[in-house]
Amino acid sequence: MKFVVFSLIANLPHALTGETLTAQQKFQNILKQAELTERLGYDAYGVGERHGEPFLSSSPAIVLTAIAARTSRIRLLTTVTVLSVLDPVRVAEDYATLDHLSNGRLELIIGKGNDPRHYGLFGITEEEQWDSLAERYELLRQLWSQEKVNWQGKYRPALNEFTSQPRPFQSPIPIWHGSASSTRSTELAAKYGEPIFSSNSFHRQDKYKALIDHYRERLAYYGHDPSQAIVGAGAGSLYLANTSEEAIRRYRPYYDHFQSTDAAKHNQSPFVDLEDNIANGPALIGSPDQVIEKILDYYRAFGHQALSISVDGLTETEQLEQLERFATEVAPVLKKEIPSTIWEKEVQKEQLI
Repeated sequence: MKFVVFSLIANLPHALTGETLTAQQKFQNILKQAELTERLGYDAYGVGERHGEPFLSSSPAIVLTAIAARTSRIRLLTTVTVLSVLDPVRVAEDYATLDHLSNGRLELIIGKGNDPRHYGLFGITEEEQWDSLAERYELLRQLWSQEKVNWQGKYRPALNEFTSQPRPFQSPIPIWHGSASSTRSTELAAKYGEPIFSSNSFHRQDKYKALIDHYRERLAYYGHDPSQAIVGAGAGSLYLANTSEEAIRRYRPYYDHFQSTDAAKHNQSPFVDLEDNIANGPALIGSPDQVIEKILDYYRAFGHQALSISVDGLTETEQLEQLERFATEVAPVLKKEIPSTIWEKEVQKEQLI
């Protein structure tokens, strides 16, 4: 299994102290976190996209470019690029530039987003989100694979003999489909035979498993081999301690604080409290052995090759502690237990250097 650390750059008051970082302090925290991710041997770092408080992640391409300048090995992911509201020409240009500046380490995860504020801000209705995503993605694929593109659609002006610049460094730039709530996302991924990344953050396992199962079924329908399906998955909150009791005690203030935010309320969590989330949901709270067993249980359900974790909201000291403990006490066991074929070329390249 491969491991991704990601952030939505949520700049909330600290759950215990009430302190809020300045925007500059938060960005510096993210840069240091990404450097630590590489130093500890993780495989990738991801930055999400949001357009409104408390998130500072409105420009993930710029943040990932800064991270590219400070790292040399880790893959750089967008978690996710909200393509349903973006101009594919701008996306093609920005991310092809990042692909070059990172020496071909970019992986784009596209989706319709998880914040209803996006739609009115960028001029579409929520009802249009899936049609908009499908149309814009078709154009993005053409812009990166073809030159002198002619295009006419609903969601942007027509193109005539247009070639986006720069051309991508990778051929092709890997694209994943973010999957959280609808078979429309898994259908789009299956149509093109491309991997999915399940959010697996807010609900019970069976909801996400149904979407992943649908993806594999539709891969076969479109003539792709479902046995070759590549699936990534997120996780709930991460907090490791020597015992489950200690982990719950230390993490509870963060959990309660986040559950009071508008973002959490929008996702309509089915869990009544932290203990319910740990027992029946994706939260990775407990001892290293407990977290390992939980991830293995989800792997048996999902068959995923990559897992993303986040330490957003914790103090920098706790972020360091949690990332170090996961890297040394959890990840090595799972790398042995769970096979993964993604990013193997990068590993082989490093071994040759």
